[in-house]
Amino acid sequence: MSHTRFSSVRGFQAPKRAQSTQTGAGQAFVLLRTVFTVAPIAFGLDKFFGVLTNWERYLAPWVNDLVPGTAHQAMLAVGVVEILAGILVAVRPSIGAYVIVAWLAGIIVNLLTMGSYFDVALRDFGLLVGALALGRLAGPPFRAGHRAATGNAR
Repeated sequence: MSHTRFSSVRGFQAPKRAQSTQTGAGQAFVLLRTVFTVAPIAFGLDKFFGVLTNWERYLAPWVNDLVPGTAHQAMLAVGVVEILAGILVAVRPSIGAYVIVAWLAGIIVNLLTMGSYFDVALRDFGLLVGALALGRLAGPPFRAGHRAATGNAR
C-alpha cells in the first residue's frame, strides 16, 4: 500500500506533517482492513469454542427451520463462513468488504425478525457502514473491468 494511492482521493490533501507518512484515508483503510479481518475470524472461531456467548440464541427460529441440522451445527457453518470472510478481507479487501456487508445485512434481518436484540442489530448496522467504507477505500473489486470501462490504463 503506497502513500500515493490514498493521496488521490478526490478533494483530499494531506497536511504537510502527514505527507511523509500515510494519509488519513490510508490510515482509515489500514484500521478498517485490520478490524474486518480480525473480528470475523475471532467471532468465527468462537462459534467452535463458545467463550464469548451462546451463539445459538441469536438464530431466528425461521432460519433454524430453513437450515439442515441443529442450531449448533448451523452456527459451526456460520463460523466457517466468518473465518473465510475475514481471510478474504485480508487478501482482497475490495471484494471481502462487500462479502462482509452482505453477511452483516443477513445478520441484521435475522435479528430484526426475532423481535429482539435490536441493540445488536443497530451495532451490526454500524459495522455494515464501516465495511462499506472499507470497500470504497479499497477501490473497485474487479480492476480489469474498471480499466476497460474507464479507459484508465494505470
